[in-house]
Amino acid sequence: MTEPSSPEHAGTASTGGARAHARAQAAAAILTRPDLPSDVAPAKITWSQRIPSGGYATVVLGRGTRVRLSDPAGSACAHVLLLRAEAPWERLNVADTVKVPWQAYLSAGHPLLTDQGRVLATVLADGSGHHDTLCGPTPEARGLLRLAGAKQGLAPRDIAPSVSFFRGVRVEPDGALTATGSAAAGSSVDLLVHLPAVLLVANAAHPLDERATTELDIVAWSAPEDLTATHNSDPEYQRAVQNTEAAWTALTMEATA
Repeated sequence: MTEPSSPEHAGTASTGGARAHARAQAAAAILTRPDLPSDVAPAKITWSQRIPSGGYATVVLGRGTRVRLSDPAGSACAHVLLLRAEAPWERLNVADTVKVPWQAYLSAGHPLLTDQGRVLATVLADGSGHHDTLCGPTPEARGLLRLAGAKQGLAPRDIAPSVSFFRGVRVEPDGALTATGSAAAGSSVDLLVHLPAVLLVANAAHPLDERATTELDIVAWSAPEDLTATHNSDPEYQRAVQNTEAAWTALTMEATA
């Protein structure tokens, strides 16, 4: 014997009712977008999103995309992982990102490297100075990154250690790790994407800084001209860029063959 539909579900018993309900829900949703940068032409912007506390985002970014992460209220924490779009087995390697440039602290000119010696992205501008390459994500942040990765067809094993922006960590002389908090509200970081990449971002507390996060803004725009500039003259960086350009040349030649 069929149970009668409950009143709250009666309107969705038919396809038409379900469609009307779904459209009403979508109309009621409040979509919050970040303020767009005044120094970027609106026509160049390819993607933007405001991530709430405990939220995540994912997007595929083309080569020559510039990405601005912003901390409008001063307490965001962006756990970031990058993977090559066409070969996601090659992804951000935090150990090499620290080791190759001889620097554990992210700032302008720092490459985000893979274990193949290639640059997925370069930090172009840094108005925060409070970042971390040493602690990795919290369990909450890792869970959010897994959810973001699943939307790109990635398995949990694909979610490697991430870097964190807007909450700093410093190493003391005795080797202890100390949280240095956040910078001022309105801080931002710009990344330049060197190879087509999947970007995964989680906005969650830091392992050494359990304060609740505030909103995180991300805006991406086309900036291929930035690829022709020299952002770091260190020989290690230059070799990594050469490796990256060789891989891109091989990929484009294969695509046009």
